[in-house]
Amino acid sequence: MTMIYKSEAGGRELLGHYRRVLDAWPVPAEHVRVPTREGETFVLVSGPRDAPPLVLLHGSGANTSMWRGDVATWSRYFRTYAVDLVGEPGLSAPSRPALDSDAVSLWLDDVLEGLGITDAAFVATSLGGWMALDYAIRRPERVTRLALLCPGGVGRQKVGWIFKALLTRPFRRGGLRESAMAVAGLDGERHRQALDAVVLTFTHFNPRRERLPVFPDDALHGLPMPVLVIVGGRDAMLDSHQTVRRVRECVSHSTVILLPEVGHAIFGQAEPIAEFLRA
Repeated sequence: MTMIYKSEAGGRELLGHYRRVLDAWPVPAEHVRVPTREGETFVLVSGPRDAPPLVLLHGSGANTSMWRGDVATWSRYFRTYAVDLVGEPGLSAPSRPALDSDAVSLWLDDVLEGLGITDAAFVATSLGGWMALDYAIRRPERVTRLALLCPGGVGRQKVGWIFKALLTRPFRRGGLRESAMAVAGLDGERHRQALDAVVLTFTHFNPRRERLPVFPDDALHGLPMPVLVIVGGRDAMLDSHQTVRRVRECVSHSTVILLPEVGHAIFGQAEPIAEFLRA
C-alpha cells in the first residue's frame, strides 16, 4: 500500500472536497464499490440501464470529478461508469499496480466483471489513457471503441511523471498555482475551478513518479477497434506531435485531432467524442 497523501488531515480535506462535488453531480448517479485484487474501487454510474456501457478513466492526480462537464452529454446515450483509479486522490483503494506488468489489466478485469460488463467503449485521459491503451492491447475483445485525450505511452514524456513541476516550486508565493497553469495549460480566469482543484490536490497528494512505459509500434498496430485521439499542441508534459505521428502510422482505424493552442488539460470535447462513440 502506498502513502498517497502527505498527511491524514490533508487527505481528509481532499476527500471532503471531492464528496461535495459528488453531492452536486449534474445527473442522477449511483455510487458503486467494486471489490478487486487491488482493493475496493469506487465507480460513479449514470445513464439509462439498457444503454451501451461507457467506461471513463481519469488522469493522475485526479478523480471522477474531472468528467462533471461531460457526463450529462455522454449519459444521454450510454450507461457511463466513471472509475476512480486506484492509487489516486479519489474513493478507491490507495494501491498502485505496477505499470510494467499486467497488473493494471487484471485490476480492470475485476472492475468490469464486478460491474457485469462484458465489453465497453472507453474514454480516458493522460494516465487513464495509458491504462485504457494497455487494456485495449491486452484485452482487445473487451474494448469496442477507444477515445483518448492526451494519452500517455505514445509520445515522448517531456517531464517526470504527472506535474513534476508542481513539486519543485511549492514554497514560493503562488508557485504551485503558477506551475499548475504552466504544466497543465490552464488559464487562470477561464479554468479557475479546475485550477483551484489542482492546487488543492497537489498541496496534499503524492503523485506517482515513475515514467510511463511506451507502447511499441507492433502493439499499436494490433489495435482492432476504432480509436479517437485528441491532443493539445502546447502539451508541456507529452510530445503531442509524436503522438499524432505514431497513431497515424500505427493505428489503422484511427482519427486524430490536434488542438494547436491547447495544453495537457483538454476541455469541451464531449460532443465530438459522443459523435465518435455513436458512429
